[in-house]
Amino acid sequence: MTTKPKARKFRIRRASSTDGEEGTRASAPTRSAAAAPAAAKGAANPARDAATPSPTTAGAAPAAQTAAETDLDAIRREGLTGRQLRLARRVAARQGLAPTSDFDAVRLLRARGIDPFQRSTMLELVVPPGAQPPQTAPEPSRALTAAAGPEARMQLPQTVPVEKRAVAAPTPDSRSPAERRAIEIQQIQQDLARRRRRKMALLMTRLAFFVGLPTLIAGFYFYVVATPMYATKSEFLILKAESSGGAMGSLFSGTQFATNQDAIAVQSYLTSKDAMLRLDQDEGFKAHFTQSWIDPVQRLPDDPSNEEAYSLYKRNIEIGYDPTEGVIKMEIMAADPETAAGFSRALIGYAEERVDNLSMRKRSNAVSDAEQGLIEAEQGRRTAQEKLVRLQQEGAVIDPEGRIASLRAQISQYEIQLQEKQLQLQALLDNARPNSSRVDGAQGDVRRLEALLAALNAEMTSATSTGGNSLAEKAVQIKLAEADLATRDLMLQTALERLEQARRDADSQARYLTTSVQPVASEDPSYPRKFENTILAFLIFGGFYLMVSLTASILREQVSS
Repeated sequence: MTTKPKARKFRIRRASSTDGEEGTRASAPTRSAAAAPAAAKGAANPARDAATPSPTTAGAAPAAQTAAETDLDAIRREGLTGRQLRLARRVAARQGLAPTSDFDAVRLLRARGIDPFQRSTMLELVVPPGAQPPQTAPEPSRALTAAAGPEARMQLPQTVPVEKRAVAAPTPDSRSPAERRAIEIQQIQQDLARRRRRKMALLMTRLAFFVGLPTLIAGFYFYVVATPMYATKSEFLILKAESSGGAMGSLFSGTQFATNQDAIAVQSYLTSKDAMLRLDQDEGFKAHFTQSWIDPVQRLPDDPSNEEAYSLYKRNIEIGYDPTEGVIKMEIMAADPETAAGFSRALIGYAEERVDNLSMRKRSNAVSDAEQGLIEAEQGRRTAQEKLVRLQQEGAVIDPEGRIASLRAQISQYEIQLQEKQLQLQALLDNARPNSSRVDGAQGDVRRLEALLAALNAEMTSATSTGGNSLAEKAVQIKLAEADLATRDLMLQTALERLEQARRDADSQARYLTTSVQPVASEDPSYPRKFENTILAFLIFGGFYLMVSLTASILREQVSS
């Protein structure tokens, strides 16, 4: 990897050279000045120099070799890392150079005016696919580079004087290639360790700032600042009255499915603003949470609005409904145990009133409609009965039907007598010499019977002389009045049955609120749960930091790719 053995062979070979070459080695400046034109000439026509060596080129070779060794020593003293040396080796390979070691690659690149550690230079010198790599030119010396003039492309940074290190690095001659390799590996490992420590320190700093500090603040609030809250628990359920309306009517009457909608309605009412306003009016909800000894997070301002009080009310009340059991569970939190129990009892009273009023309108409407129908049926029956009585009392005949029946009987009897008299008269007229007196008597009887039948028929079918209706018409009116009265009686009976059914349905639709667990004031505070809340805050902040860091890493990778 080094040129030390080659340099020794070269010195031995130069010992047997001509005196002119010894004179060339006499002074380093003269050697460097002579080596520069020779190197430039050799770079101009390398094929001719390779075919025909000249004394000038032969004399400049040892000077160039000595300058190269001096440059390598200077590069070794710079303390370059293994990563930088590998980077220089790759850049030299892209430039088509053939260095013998990593330090020689740095020397060759600098001799060409290329900084191997500059990223922009690396990007500019990347050889496109399919392009020919640049031709390898003879290595110029530092004197040639300095004398190239302003036209030469110089990409090296300005030389800055540095302080001399306290401990000088050992000379390359005292190290073997294995030692140098071990030292380079150690330097790489140290560099990796430093970067890991730096990244770990940055990670711990970010975690402490974004996760540890907020968790510490949250724990301080829960353990020191937060006001203890007392919770009062209670349970109640809504029952439906037993119904005897049949098997299907009482199928779900004793289960929670019969009152499922009512329980949900009560739960919604207890968590509404209406219940909060009523609780504030009766128990002083706002006044309790505006006290100065409550912590600022849980305290209301001095003159809170209804929206602010309702927001705090929803945080301090928890109502859950279990549809499988039909039980409503309620938990009320307050800064004082007796106040929490009072709030719970007041809300249970509100729920009981709401349950009583849920089906009251439906029940009252059904019963009132049935009662109104009964009243109308009674009035109709009374009207029909009065009409019948009036018809029976009109005229001289109280019972037209009986009178008509009597007239019909008389008419039938007189018709029979008329037929007999007519037969007798016909028998008398059939004689050759009828008795005139007997014929006249029979004819008189026939006339009288016919006149009587006509009078009876006229009395039954004709109107009276006072302008009243006939007996037949009165009988028809009485029959119609009796039929109307019978219909009104049936309607009255139906109305009565409907009223009774409405009352039974109203009784079956009644709801009852039963408190299974009475609210009792607690002795110890239930909230805040200090340890659980602190752990929860840590998990929340940690998850938020993890999400943000992963998102940033993904975006950074997408941008840099």
